[in-house]
Amino acid sequence: MKKKLLLFLCLALLLGFGESYAQSVQVKGTVTDDSDLPVPGVSILVKGTSQGTVTDIDGNYKLSVPNAQSVLVFSFLGFKNQEVTVGNQDNINVKLESEISDLGEVVVVGYGTQKKSDLTGAVATVGGRDLANRRTATVSQALQGQVSGVMVTRSNSAPGSSANIRIRGITTIGDSNPLIIMDGVPVNSIDHINPNDIENISVLKDAASASIYGSRAAAGVILVTTKRAKKGELSLNYNFEYGTEVPTRIPEYVNVTRYMEMVNELRWNDNGNDGNEYPLYPKDMVDNYMELNASNPDLYPNTDWVGLILKKSAPRQRHSLDISGGTDAIRTKASFVYDKFDALYEGRTFERFTARVNTDGNITKKLGFTADIFLRREILNQPSMDPIYMMNISAPVYAAEWQDGRVAEGKTGANIYGQLKYGGSRQNWENQVGGRLGLNYEIAKGLKISAIASPNFGFNKGKNFQKKVSYTAWDDPTVVLGNLQWANSTQLSESRNDNYQLTTQLLLNYDKVFGKHTLNVLAGNESFQAFYENLSASRDQFLLDNYPYLNLGPLEYRDNGGNAYENAYNSWFGRFSYNYDSKYFLQGNLRYDASSRFASDYRWGSFPSFSAGWVLSEEDFLKGHESISFLKLRGSYGTLGNERIGNYPYQSTIGFSNVLFHQGSNVVSSQSSAQWQYAIPDISWEKTSSYNIGFDANFLNYRLRLSAEYFEKTTSDMLLPLEIPDYIGFDNPDQNTGKMNTKGWEFDLGWADDINELGYSVSFNLSDFKSVMGDLGGIQFLGSQVRKEGSEFDEWYGYVSQGLYQTQEEVDNSPVMNANVGPGDVKYLDISGPNGEPDGKISPEYDRTLLGGSMPRLLYGGNIQLDFRNFDFGLVIQGVGKQNSRLSGLMVEPIYENWGSVPQILDGNYWSTYNTLAENESVSYPRLTRNSRSNNYAMSDFWMINGAYFRLKNISLGYTLPTTIAERLGMQNIRVYGNATDLLTLDNYPAGWDPEVSTTGYPITSSFLMGVSVQF
Repeated sequence: MKKKLLLFLCLALLLGFGESYAQSVQVKGTVTDDSDLPVPGVSILVKGTSQGTVTDIDGNYKLSVPNAQSVLVFSFLGFKNQEVTVGNQDNINVKLESEISDLGEVVVVGYGTQKKSDLTGAVATVGGRDLANRRTATVSQALQGQVSGVMVTRSNSAPGSSANIRIRGITTIGDSNPLIIMDGVPVNSIDHINPNDIENISVLKDAASASIYGSRAAAGVILVTTKRAKKGELSLNYNFEYGTEVPTRIPEYVNVTRYMEMVNELRWNDNGNDGNEYPLYPKDMVDNYMELNASNPDLYPNTDWVGLILKKSAPRQRHSLDISGGTDAIRTKASFVYDKFDALYEGRTFERFTARVNTDGNITKKLGFTADIFLRREILNQPSMDPIYMMNISAPVYAAEWQDGRVAEGKTGANIYGQLKYGGSRQNWENQVGGRLGLNYEIAKGLKISAIASPNFGFNKGKNFQKKVSYTAWDDPTVVLGNLQWANSTQLSESRNDNYQLTTQLLLNYDKVFGKHTLNVLAGNESFQAFYENLSASRDQFLLDNYPYLNLGPLEYRDNGGNAYENAYNSWFGRFSYNYDSKYFLQGNLRYDASSRFASDYRWGSFPSFSAGWVLSEEDFLKGHESISFLKLRGSYGTLGNERIGNYPYQSTIGFSNVLFHQGSNVVSSQSSAQWQYAIPDISWEKTSSYNIGFDANFLNYRLRLSAEYFEKTTSDMLLPLEIPDYIGFDNPDQNTGKMNTKGWEFDLGWADDINELGYSVSFNLSDFKSVMGDLGGIQFLGSQVRKEGSEFDEWYGYVSQGLYQTQEEVDNSPVMNANVGPGDVKYLDISGPNGEPDGKISPEYDRTLLGGSMPRLLYGGNIQLDFRNFDFGLVIQGVGKQNSRLSGLMVEPIYENWGSVPQILDGNYWSTYNTLAENESVSYPRLTRNSRSNNYAMSDFWMINGAYFRLKNISLGYTLPTTIAERLGMQNIRVYGNATDLLTLDNYPAGWDPEVSTTGYPITSSFLMGVSVQF
C-alpha cells in the first residue's frame, strides 16, 4: 500500500512538473514603428511581473513567458503602449503607434546612443532633413539659428567659405572651435561633410555630455551621424538643384560730381577754410564734368567700379545620387555629390565632389562589421587677389580702362579692374580620402566589444601665378607709364601639403535590464596621431606669362621651403549610466587624456563629470495629470580640457633661416639657427569646469514642448602668451595662467499637431551668454577691443563721445585730443588724468574706458513646417536681439587711404561749413577731414549702434507628385521644390551694408533655386 501511494505521489509530481513545463512559452519577434523601421530599446514586460527584456538594435527580441495566457506589454517613450496576449503564438511582431513626441528618439551621444527621454546632460539634436532643406553649401551655415546656445557667425558668402561655430559662447582666449566627430571619429572641419550625407547631428553642450571626449571638448562637441542603409531597402535617388546667388546689399558711393565737391570741401577744411574753396577740382570742371566726360571719357572718367567688377548674380548647381540596398547579411549606402558655385566676380569658382560608401554587415550572429570610405575633392579658383576692398575704395574719377580697351592707370597703378582681368590667378586643390573599419562582437547577451580604425589622408596643392600688368598712356599705346601696384614682375609660387591622421578605438559596452533597473557601462581607449608636411617653391621674373610652370622661371630667382610637425593623443575613458523605472537617472563619465604637446610629467589630465535626472511625470502625484505628458529635471557638473597651442611649447625648439653675411665686398648666404621661443617645461592642461541645470517638459499629449537651461563655466589655467622682457631675446611663451567665466541660459519652445490632413509644427529658440575675463596674470590685450581683468571677452574699449563740436569757441574751451581738432569734429569726455582726475586733455592712457561687449547677445531662431497632402512648406527665421556693433572704415570714412570713394550715406548728413547751425546740430557724421581723422574715427561710442537684426533665413516649398503618376513613369517618388535663403533682413545698419558682412569682404548673398528629387 505504501509503495502504491509513493508511486502515485511521484506520478502526480511528474505530471504537475510536466504541465508546468508545458506552460512555459518561448516567444520572439520584431518591433517596428509607423514607417516599418525597427525600434531598438523597446521595453517588453510580462504584465503583472518584473520579467521582461528590451529589443536590440534591429528591433528584435526573445523572451520566455510563464504560459499561453501571459500578456506582453510593449512600451517605448513617444509611442502608445501596446498589449498582446501570447496565446498559441511563438512569433509576435508588433507595430507601435507613435504619439506626437520625439522623446523616444535614439540620440547619438559620446561613443554610443541614448533615448532622448533618458538624457541627463544638455544635448540638442538636428535632423538631416532640416539641414538639407536649408540648401546651403556648407553644414556650418545650415546650423545658423537651428540650435539654442550655438552661435554661428559668418563674414561673407564667398564660394567655399565657412562660418564660425561657438557653443555656449567663448571658452578661452585661444581656440574656441568645437570638436567635430563624424561617425565616432574626429574630423578637421564640419564643412568637409556634405549636408546630403547627414542623418542627424547631436550637439553636446555641457560637461556631462561632452566630458567623455575630455581633452578637446572644452568648447563643446558636435556629433555628425551619416546615413546608412536599412535591411530590406533597395532604392536609387537622384537630386538636381540649380539656382542663383545675389547680394543682399551693395554699398553705394556718391556720383563723380558730388565726389569732387565733397573732396574739395575736405581739402578746404584741412587748409583752414581759406579763400580757395576748390583746391583740387576747379569749379568749372565740377560744374561741367558730365559734358567733359562725354567729349573725352579718358581724360574725364566716370567709373562705376562696383558695376564693372560685381555681376548681378552668380549661378550655383548641385547633383546628388545615392544608392541603398540591404539584406540580413549586408547593407550598403553609397552617395555621390557634385557642387559648383560661381562668384559675383570673374575668375572665382568653387567645385566640390564628395563620395561616401557606408557598409554594415553580419559575419556571424555575434560578429558584425562596418566599413566606410569617403572621398572629398575641392577646387577653388580665384583671381590673383580679392577685388572687394579695392573695388569699394576706388573713386569714380579714376579710369579702369581706356576707351579702346587698354588697361588704364587707375590711381597711379591702383586699378583693381585691370588686376582682376589680367593679373593672374590662384588655385587650391584639396583632396581627402578616409575611412572607418569596425568590428563588433557580442561576447554575451548585453556585452559587446568593438574595435575601430579610421585613417584619414589629405593631399592638398596650391598655385599662385601673379602677373605683371603694365598700363599705357591714354593717348599713346606705345608709352608704358608703369605697372599696376601689386606686381612689378610675373611670379609663380606653389605649395604642397600632405597629411594623415589615424584614430583607433577599443570599446567595451555592457547593457542590462533587470526588472525596473537599467544599467549601461562603457569603457574604452582611443589613440590619435597626426602628421603634417609642407613643401613650397617659387620663381620670379617670368618672361612668359601664359605658362604657370616653375621650370619656365629663371633659376637665379628661385626659392623653396618646407616644414613638418606632428602631434598625438592617448585616452582612456568610461561611462556609467543607471536609471530606475525610467524615473531616476544617474550618469558618471571619466576621461584620462595624454597629449604630446606637454612634457611626460605633465602630459596626463583627468576630466570627470556627473549628472542626474528626475522624471517627475512618472511620479504618482503627476502621473494621472492629463495636461502633463512629460516633465524632467536634470543637473550636471564636470570638467573639460584644452591644449590647442603650438606643438612643442615645453621644448627648446630651434628655428632655421637663411641670412646674408658680408665678406668684404661679397654678400653670401648662410643658414642660421636659433631658439625663438622661451620653453615652459611644466606647461599643462587648460581646464574648464561647468555646471548645468535644466528641465524638459511636454504638455497636452506631447503637442507642446518646452525646455530651458542655465549654465556657468569657468576656465582656469588658461594658456596665454605672457610678456617677458625683450632683452631675454625670445618670443612670449604660452603659460598656464588666467581665468574666464561664462554664464548663460537657453530656452526652446515648440508646438506640433495635426488638423485633418494638415500637419504643422512651430518651434522657437532663444539663448544668451556673457563671457567675463578674470585674473590674467597681469597681462592685458589692449586695442579697440580688449581682454583684461573685469572686461567682457573682446569688449569695446575707447572714448566716450559728447556729440560734435559746433563752434570754435566750444573747441577752445574743451579738452581736445590734438591741435587739429575743430568745429564739426567729435567731442570726447575727459575722464581722468595722471592724478586720477580730469587733466584738460584727451589721451588714450586715461580717457579710454570699457564701452560694452562686442559679442552677439540674445541669439534666436525659429521654424515653421507645414505638410498638406502632397505639399510641404518650411520657413526659418534667425537673428540677434542685441549687439554692440561699430561703424568703421569703408562704411563711414570718406576718401579712404586719402584717395578713395565717399560713402553715399554721408551725403547731406555730415557737419559742414555750408550748413546752418540748426542743420549741423541734427547731422549724424563729423565734418569731412583728413587732418582730424585720428580724432574723429578713433574707437568711441560715437560710432556704435545696436547691431541686432532679424533675418528671414529660409523659405522652401515642395510638391510630391501623386504615387500613380510616379509609378506610371517607372519611379517610386518625384518631388519638385523651390528654395530661397536670406530673403529679408531688418536691422539698424547703414544702407548698403549687411549686419553680418565684413567691411572689406565678399557680400552676404541671397540664394534662389529650384530642384527636383527622384526616387527609383
